[in-house]
Amino acid sequence: MRAIVMTTNGTANVLQPQDVISPKISTPQDILIRLCAVGINPIDTKLRKRGTFYPEQIPAILGCDGAGIVEAVGSNVSRFQVGDEVYFCYGGLGKKGTGNYAEYAVVDKRFVAAKPQSLSFAEAAAAPLVLITAWEALYDRGRLEAGRRVLIHGGSGGVGHVAIQLAKLKGAEVCTTISSAEKAAFVKNLGAHPINYQETNFVDAVNDWTEGEGVELAFDTVGSENLEKTFAAVQLYGDVVTILSPSETINWKEARSRNLRIGLELMLTPQLTHNLDAQLAQTKILEQCSRLIDQGGLKIHLHQTFPLEKAAEAHQLLEAGGMTGKIALVMN
Repeated sequence: MRAIVMTTNGTANVLQPQDVISPKISTPQDILIRLCAVGINPIDTKLRKRGTFYPEQIPAILGCDGAGIVEAVGSNVSRFQVGDEVYFCYGGLGKKGTGNYAEYAVVDKRFVAAKPQSLSFAEAAAAPLVLITAWEALYDRGRLEAGRRVLIHGGSGGVGHVAIQLAKLKGAEVCTTISSAEKAAFVKNLGAHPINYQETNFVDAVNDWTEGEGVELAFDTVGSENLEKTFAAVQLYGDVVTILSPSETINWKEARSRNLRIGLELMLTPQLTHNLDAQLAQTKILEQCSRLIDQGGLKIHLHQTFPLEKAAEAHQLLEAGGMTGKIALVMN
């Protein structure tokens, strides 16, 4: 099969199209999927630059998200049949034999969900990682309830635009940071109040929006000093959830004085720790999101697609920043 192989860590140029051996079903619960599209995520560019979680297994194939058509099933698979359309988030962390920048993938049936019928393969492939991340951050870590006010940083981004919609579905009020009039219009259409952080202090804007009370929950998708600044926008005994590693130099004084609850969200943990219960819970999230998407309550914004062979260009676009929504690679 044709695949994009990471030959070493470094710039986007280390992603090289190659012919490799196609994966094969090896256990009774495996599914062979002919991939029609794969999602591109920031974790892909990070692993490409710094090295994968399994550096001794280079060369590797990146790509956690995939969507495609079931080509064959193991003897213990009854939930899926040949021809079914599916999507999933599995592999792509550097372990030999997994990774979705390729034409085929073999995935355990327990980690696969039926693709939302209303989405194209490219849209579906762009969805799994951001759906799971936003769901876990808001509903599990942040304990979001109806009527609460939420600050979501980077609301026009991949995780951000999904998080806005999930918060609204829960009955929350949402404000979000953006950087342009175009992105302001985009998040308004999703039901969020935009705050242009380049034109105003977002803490002051949040406190104005909440009449001086602060939000009950803040969701940080940006990281760096942004997390520390966010503490002052959260009310006493509120929640802050971040998907980035807190800086070693962060000053926690404001968070402590407000008795904030700090949540850390890394959706890759179940796969990295081989925690089956947590992996099954993530599959259930994808199944629930499929229903929400097909009911019209949740949309995936696809910014751009690239042919599989142009994976390096897709990485460069993502790393340039300023993008709205997600990007995906599509197969011929």
